[in-house]
Amino acid sequence: MRTNFYNEMYTAEQSVRAHYAAFADWLQSRPAGWLEQKRGEADALFHRLGITFAVYGEEQGTERLIPFDIVPRVLTAAEWATLAQGLEQRVRALNAFIGDVYGAQRILAEGIVPADVILTNAQFRPEMLGVRVPGNTYTHIAGIDIVRAGAGEFYVLEDNLRVPSGVSYMLEDRRMMMRLFPDLFSIYSVAPVEHYPELLLDNLRSVAPAGINDPTVVLLTPGRFNSAYFEHAFLAQQMGIELVEGQDLFVRDDYVYMRTTRGPQRVDVIYRRIDDDFLDPLAFRADSALGVPGLLTAYRAGHVNITNAVGTGIADDKSIYPYVPEMIEFYLSERPILNNVPTWILRRDADRDYVLANLKDLVVKEVHGAGGYGMLIGPASSKAQIEEFRARIIAHPERYIAQPTLALSACPTFVQQGLAPRHIDLRPFVLSGREVRIVPGGLTRVALPEGSLVVNSSQGGGTKDTWVLEA
Repeated sequence: MRTNFYNEMYTAEQSVRAHYAAFADWLQSRPAGWLEQKRGEADALFHRLGITFAVYGEEQGTERLIPFDIVPRVLTAAEWATLAQGLEQRVRALNAFIGDVYGAQRILAEGIVPADVILTNAQFRPEMLGVRVPGNTYTHIAGIDIVRAGAGEFYVLEDNLRVPSGVSYMLEDRRMMMRLFPDLFSIYSVAPVEHYPELLLDNLRSVAPAGINDPTVVLLTPGRFNSAYFEHAFLAQQMGIELVEGQDLFVRDDYVYMRTTRGPQRVDVIYRRIDDDFLDPLAFRADSALGVPGLLTAYRAGHVNITNAVGTGIADDKSIYPYVPEMIEFYLSERPILNNVPTWILRRDADRDYVLANLKDLVVKEVHGAGGYGMLIGPASSKAQIEEFRARIIAHPERYIAQPTLALSACPTFVQQGLAPRHIDLRPFVLSGREVRIVPGGLTRVALPEGSLVVNSSQGGGTKDTWVLEA
């Protein structure tokens, strides 16, 4: 197991960091076996509430419980202030980039981002060229993955701008901690997150088409077999809006309507949890039974808004990620507050030569990959796996990027052997509409197998409650 990582709770000298001191004292006072009992209570409650996710590729779409760890990840007010400023800056630049790509394309004309990386990208939607969206906002809900390296510095690992998931687990993890350990919240002043659904609904209503005073908002889901269906139902219920499938909506005269027992009701904002390809069988995949025929026509006419916008995937493709710091300087005339992880772009000859010579030390990712799949973690891979990836890179270098194997920070986690450090990341959720708003914290994901750096739930990862301390 790597030992040169930043420990969130302990210093290199094994003393407790100041913002964890009260928690450490509280933990020390608990009787033997008490944590095990509480973890069992948490598992039982999550089962009872049906907080699960489906795993694709397993028999009958197996549903699993995401492991919940009862040791919180704690951030100081000062740490969060820096993160929040950097996240807002990054999302503002990404929104400007998407608008530019489907508008004047200045960043391509000036050669800052190579035109072919955009125009031949599978996520580029030419149907969006020239389309005006309310407030010039394209990514209304962004999940930005943050990691902390060996010296405690934060990096952006990934931008999730299409249909980012996980916020329901952030909310339920907080509810669980308050239910199991109410005394901890009298010791610590923890910034609240439970108002997120209210902020989300206000954000969605704020981006309705012009002239709509009381917009109707719906959440469009692919259905109960989707891996994040629990979250779709949870968020719709929390916001008090209708959870709909494609068959519940129809387009007439370029307006979108919802079928109800009282007759058709016009829909103004669709919070979609369906990928672009499946949104409209008349515009994208003709075999999609999940979308709404004619939806893109109504959208292009300005009669309905879709969040996140069609075509936002162009900005969260891993081939675009290396250019985000330059986007910040180009659109905002600011220096990036949060840095990218150093990245090699394998379509470049020099980068590819370096990576091929150092595969055993690097992480290689497919530019369209997600969920922890399609990756090579060099230090944890066999010679055969490395050689297999070498062949893939040589055949299609444009499909990959590479990064150093970061020593991700670790947080004490309750595992079978007791408390032990496990590697973590953080996904804060950034809402963009009339203004940019971020609830303090986010979803902390934890890689539960010892030494693992893969935090994705589909790869056996769990979650923690994230505490941002109020100043």
